[in-house]
Amino acid sequence: MLREIRIHGRGGQGAVTAAQLLAHAAHTEGKYVQAFPYFGAERRGAPVKAFARISDAPILLHSQVYNPDYVVVLDQQLYKIIDVTEGLKMDGIIVMNSTKKPDELGLKGWRVATVDATGIALELNLRVAGLPVVNTSILGAFSRATDEVQLESVLKAIRGNWRGSAGEKNALAAELAYERLIKGW
Repeated sequence: MLREIRIHGRGGQGAVTAAQLLAHAAHTEGKYVQAFPYFGAERRGAPVKAFARISDAPILLHSQVYNPDYVVVLDQQLYKIIDVTEGLKMDGIIVMNSTKKPDELGLKGWRVATVDATGIALELNLRVAGLPVVNTSILGAFSRATDEVQLESVLKAIRGNWRGSAGEKNALAAELAYERLIKGW
């Protein structure tokens, strides 16, 4: 079964890296995958999108994701300025980086899960250029919210991307997000 994921973030938050890591994690489980960005005139801080597909069969589709099964939001302010639910399938899931509980976001009618990925990054002093790194923790939350990839596969992908202490710190962020995820259903 084909699953499509759209990741919303801001330039510099690692949305593209999150899509690539998610695809790598699913690939280690023997699934077929795609991961790709949507490029426009983005710059650091501007809203950006990245996409991933996970399937049990070869993926013949080569377009951006218009009707995702899952939406991942790296910046909790984005859902106020863009429609992150656009095209989301009725039974889809939104995984949001937020300090709020799912029912506090006002996204009625949607299955929403939240995790304070920013808080986890700050707790672990996980920063790049002074900004908190939330993409690796949100992947741990995605694993728990959707069951599309196992946490161990996510951790393996993270450790494969960053060696040593950077890999361990990012993996710990994913584990903490997995544990701290709040499902709104």
